[in-house]
Amino acid sequence: MKFIETPLQGVVIVEPAVFGDHRGWFMETYSEAIFSKNGLHYTFVQDNHSYSAIKGTLRGLHFQLNPKAQTKLVRCTKGSIFDVAVDIRKDSPTFSQWFGIELTAENKKQLLIPRGFAHGFMTLTEDVEVQYKCDELYAPDCDGGIRWNDPEIGIEWPLDITPVLSGKDETAPFLKDARLNFVF
Repeated sequence: MKFIETPLQGVVIVEPAVFGDHRGWFMETYSEAIFSKNGLHYTFVQDNHSYSAIKGTLRGLHFQLNPKAQTKLVRCTKGSIFDVAVDIRKDSPTFSQWFGIELTAENKKQLLIPRGFAHGFMTLTEDVEVQYKCDELYAPDCDGGIRWNDPEIGIEWPLDITPVLSGKDETAPFLKDARLNFVF
């Protein structure tokens, strides 16, 4: 596995080693020993799997507040997405900055998004499946969100279309109005 730092401290691109032959391929998507050896100490307790039928579906920007904040290890297992992390840690030198990467079933890259970051993605194809590990269970009372098109953040989404959104994501607050309890 290869671990690549991003401009946002703690957000890491994970490139699994893929071993292929005439039958297909094999890869480890997570190894506690390899992650720990690289200074990434997480105990994942929940796996999630989402399906989006329509190209241009946007999910996010989501997070869970402390004390139930979540680290996520995200991968796309069918189709492709533009995956985004936003720093929402007050007093962080990169507060409100974002990082985005294309995750596809073909490139097999993953994005590790630690606690203190909002997460969202836009589907770039139809029939997309995304799977991600979390190091904390879902807690509805700690659920938080930020508007996907907040001008203070300025995410450059790759598709110039009106995204397909949930009602919750359509009405999410802007960063300046969001309830946050993360400190750098």
